[in-house]
Amino acid sequence: MKVFEKAPAKINLSLDVLYKREDGFHEVEMVMTMVDLADRIEMQELPRDTIIISSQAGYIPLDEKNLAFQAARLIKERYEVKQGVYIHLDKKIPVAAGLAGGSSDAAATLRGLNKLWKLGISNEELQRLGSVLGSDVPFCVTGGTAVARGRGELLEPIEAPPQCWVVLAKPPINVSTAEIYGKLRASEIQRRPSTPHIIEAIRHKRFDDLCAALGNVLEEVTLDLYPEVKQLKEVMMRLGAEGVLMSGSGPTVFGLVSKEAKVARIYNGLRGFCKDVYAVRLLT
Repeated sequence: MKVFEKAPAKINLSLDVLYKREDGFHEVEMVMTMVDLADRIEMQELPRDTIIISSQAGYIPLDEKNLAFQAARLIKERYEVKQGVYIHLDKKIPVAAGLAGGSSDAAATLRGLNKLWKLGISNEELQRLGSVLGSDVPFCVTGGTAVARGRGELLEPIEAPPQCWVVLAKPPINVSTAEIYGKLRASEIQRRPSTPHIIEAIRHKRFDDLCAALGNVLEEVTLDLYPEVKQLKEVMMRLGAEGVLMSGSGPTVFGLVSKEAKVARIYNGLRGFCKDVYAVRLLT
């Protein structure tokens, strides 16, 4: 038996860091949603008790460092599953891009193995398992659109944003999330995004208000360390994207675009600037 799962990328419509907690994590408040750029995960049971991962991408680890491997190991240990599993990752989401590709792969692995092994685990329990693996994994388990608080594991589902195009562009650099959070001084943040304004714009399907309310406090760190990200934002705005923001800790920048006629111009303009450019829709 084989099970297939899609693992979509996420973007942050807002990302605020409130303070650093005693456990070393940061207290955050974020609005996240998913886009139609996805990895595809294939899972097949093996007769011997082992976990094997493969991928067509030559740039990801295929051992214990891989979050999908960690997800399979976690579910096997928690539910005392003695069967093995072969997992193939068909990667489409860029790595270390601020799009939660690894977290979404882990979430898809949890969902898929729940089906493959008929474990009957609830979504709530899958989210709790996901929180062991990473802060974005609980959101990726169920997807949709949500406000995330705590370190990202406390989720409040909300309505989908107004439908639009999303142009994603990743410059040819990798950014360490730990480094960006390590350099952030939460108490010194001058301008914070307003979660209520984002929610209000989404509820009333006001695209212009949503674009105006976008905000990510990590930009001030990443844009300072990596000027190419700042330049990418400026290029995307100049090409006509209506709402432009860095996703997560970067370096991917996304632009919200209301009219399809604009998409090709923005896409082609960005292709002259970096190789990893995608024009997709919101997953609503």
